[in-house]
Amino acid sequence: MTYLFNQPSAFASELIEGFVAANADKVRQVSGGVVRSTRSQPGTVAVVIGGGSGHYPAFAGLVGQGLAHGAAMGNLFASPSAQQIYNVARAAENGAGVLLTFGNYAGDVLHFGQACERLKAEGIPCEIVTVTDDISSARPEEIEKRRGVAGDLTVFKVASAAAEAGLSLDEVTAMARQANARTRSLGVAFSGCTLPGAEQPLFEVAKGTMALGMGIHGEPGISDTEVPRADALAELFVERLLQELPPGVTEAKGQRCAVILNGLGSVKYEELFVVYRRIAQLLQEHGIEAVEPDVGEFVTSFNMAGASLTLMWLDADLETYWRAPCNTPAYRKGSVIKAEPLSAAEREVVVQEDIPPASDAAKRSARCVLALLETVAQTINDNAQELGRIDAVAGDGDHGIGMARGANGAVEKAREVARRDAGAGTLLCRAADAWADKAGGTSGALWGVALNALGTALGDELAPDAERVALGVTHAREGIMHFGKAKPGDKTMVDVLVPFSDTLNQQVAQGASLVDAWLAAAAVAQQSAQDTAQLLPKMGRARPLAEKSLGTPDAGAISLALIVEAVGKLLQSNQGGAA
Repeated sequence: MTYLFNQPSAFASELIEGFVAANADKVRQVSGGVVRSTRSQPGTVAVVIGGGSGHYPAFAGLVGQGLAHGAAMGNLFASPSAQQIYNVARAAENGAGVLLTFGNYAGDVLHFGQACERLKAEGIPCEIVTVTDDISSARPEEIEKRRGVAGDLTVFKVASAAAEAGLSLDEVTAMARQANARTRSLGVAFSGCTLPGAEQPLFEVAKGTMALGMGIHGEPGISDTEVPRADALAELFVERLLQELPPGVTEAKGQRCAVILNGLGSVKYEELFVVYRRIAQLLQEHGIEAVEPDVGEFVTSFNMAGASLTLMWLDADLETYWRAPCNTPAYRKGSVIKAEPLSAAEREVVVQEDIPPASDAAKRSARCVLALLETVAQTINDNAQELGRIDAVAGDGDHGIGMARGANGAVEKAREVARRDAGAGTLLCRAADAWADKAGGTSGALWGVALNALGTALGDELAPDAERVALGVTHAREGIMHFGKAKPGDKTMVDVLVPFSDTLNQQVAQGASLVDAWLAAAAVAQQSAQDTAQLLPKMGRARPLAEKSLGTPDAGAISLALIVEAVGKLLQSNQGGAA
């Protein structure tokens, strides 16, 4: 369990505040995360890493000289929003572009991708490298689907050292991709992690057993086995990793490897050293030389009991950058020349938010949109526990919590901009950004995309009508399918959104009012959500445990159906008011 916290909802923000206070000589806080508080070499690439909180030392603890220039930090186990990532990247940028690198999780891919597009649109060169080191999360022929675990560190370290050496953005990106291509990891868990305020862990491991192939967000393993002795665990790690040599490595003998034995939160360092004793013996027996091995906690899963082994198969360049000096709050190598601290003025980051002008009709419509968002938030809050239960069947159980954070954040932002006389379009777009920011994760990103599409369609000039709303829903559907890559049949919210959009547009095209069209589409959405129970997931964290979800509907599909139903009821009770 988690012993020390104030309000669970404030845990992530308070931990960042305390971390910065303890490490002000190396990092400073910006909106969305942390960046270096020391001066970086002008004209060099900035490496920005990130993901959800709860993985310390990843991600904030890896910011500093010789390693990352900034870290975007979301809520516990939730991706940072595109806005957070953008803020961190802008604060870290040194004049030669930005490399965004992170573990391969759907929410992170969406949000970092959106931030990358925004940076490029503003003339800042930007590239992305996702870390895909976990061999348990997909077969070798689907390596692009693998998630990033402790191999994050090898990729971050190589990329950052290359940037520190003055390489161009293309060269830094190539080195990061090379590091990722030659990194493999495997992990196990002996117990789940329990987040602040939660009464139960995100998943359970039966007493005396071990989950093989766990993920760092509390995802269950892909199989269970008896807990072995330390030597047997070392042998399992090494045997499995040596079964899959990366491209360019034809045999293990004679190779040099960066080695990371990583604790996931509750396994003691002394236990890790017992395991590493046997790992070192096995590597030597196979003719592999461990180069500057690391044993400890580097990418954790809050307070999960577990461990993972990572091997990065080195070439000359990778070894140079792996061994290069660095100095961060949580990770140090060699000796660096102390960097000059930034001045007080340079540490200040000013963010201004202007509200564009709107017509009186759009301002009146904004109040209606606010009422709809309040209804959405209430609906999600009322159903958060059940959504979490459904999500826990084959996922990590945080869908209800994340949706509640997003919806409540959207309402808070909508109320703020409504007081500043925003139009309906601006109100919905700002609420969309807040939803993605507060919720994090895949659903946060997708709901941000959806609400932005609706807000853009509504605009700040005219009162919404049925045609404009239907068009906005169509754009939301297109955006979600583009960014999320899901299609009907994948057991996601798309299985509800597509029939809802089709029905809404058909009804509007036939002359139905917005209220009638929406109610008809909402009824289709309800049935479509229930129908997902018979599908097997092909996307996201539930995919490795697909069979467990058969018979249970998708949590994202259910939450979408609940929302459109609640909106329809409010529209019906205020006939004509929102249309």
